[in-house]
Amino acid sequence: MSIRTLTELAIEGRRVFIRVDFNVPLTPARGVADDTRIREALPTVRQVLSRGGRAVLASHLGRPKGKPDPKSSLEPVGVRLAELLGQEVMLADEPVGDGARKVVSDLRDGQVALLENLRWHPGEEANDEQFARTLASYADVYCNDAFGTAHRAHASTCGMVKYVGEKCAGLLMLKEIKFLGRLLGEVERPFVAILGGAKVSDKIGVLENLLARVDRMLVGGAMANTFLAARGGELGTSLLETDKMALARAFLAKADKAKVEVVLPSDLIAAPSPDAPSGHPVPAGKVPAGEMALDIGPQSLHAFSTRVGEARTIFWNGPMGMFEKAPFAEGTMGMARAVAGARRGAVTVVGGGDSVAAVHASGVADKITHISTGGGASLEFLEGKKLPGIAVLE
Repeated sequence: MSIRTLTELAIEGRRVFIRVDFNVPLTPARGVADDTRIREALPTVRQVLSRGGRAVLASHLGRPKGKPDPKSSLEPVGVRLAELLGQEVMLADEPVGDGARKVVSDLRDGQVALLENLRWHPGEEANDEQFARTLASYADVYCNDAFGTAHRAHASTCGMVKYVGEKCAGLLMLKEIKFLGRLLGEVERPFVAILGGAKVSDKIGVLENLLARVDRMLVGGAMANTFLAARGGELGTSLLETDKMALARAFLAKADKAKVEVVLPSDLIAAPSPDAPSGHPVPAGKVPAGEMALDIGPQSLHAFSTRVGEARTIFWNGPMGMFEKAPFAEGTMGMARAVAGARRGAVTVVGGGDSVAAVHASGVADKITHISTGGGASLEFLEGKKLPGIAVLE
């Protein structure tokens, strides 16, 4: 991949449009609940400012459906960014228009502006040419540092790029490409992939692409229910995709042929509902009628952790159960501890919102080699797909 970096470009006195991913959770009081994504963008922003560039930041937040919505304003993000940078951040009251143009034109060397939520305009998600041209008019240099949106062909990630003289990837984008790209190349073995979450249909592309690369695959979460049911298990009222059972059987046959060990849960934590005060372990495939599987059981966690402990390369995406409910969190939290405690020198990569949240909640984030900021983007990258937001930078 021949993608230029900021260090290769002259940015002094120039407007550098940085597409960032500031789609962060907000508190009820309109503060930033988790500033991880803002912090991740700081190295790129600081490089532009320290070299006398004029930083024009742009992001989406939430799903405002193409029109202004105060609940999805980037104002609280601008406040937090200013605190982290230790300098003023000029916030435009719209993504494009006279107000945005004035904020950008008033910028001086070493200053930073933040455009209002890009998705307040229907042209962003529609990749509208006029909207893209307007965004491009705010830029002398285009820099994409939003890996989390690289799988979307939107105006700010794709459409505007051809109208800007020079383009490059930010430091976070380059880090994501480096670590996720490493998983698709030569890796130290054993290579173990841990996949959880709700749906086989969401992950089948990744499962199949990784089949040729991994030595073992550990499958948990509700997607494991579909595999267990495909093998004739009884899952009670558990969430599963009955229309994907044939797909699950076909995948298991492919794995068998490729001599890749697919490890499914041997026991599950069952309860009548996610709101139950507690659950109890049952053998996998023997969930009582009227109950549902909501986490992997202690035997499964032990088996998964043992295999993780033997690995030299580990990729994890997706929770092992409904970890947002305390009685059903142990499988996911235990997995986070296992990945963080992998053998010395192992490369550990965690991608996807829920897995990342679990790693942070269990206090082991600093022990992971790379935590990806892109859930859907990291999965599509590992499927072998060409992401539009990266392809346009080449």
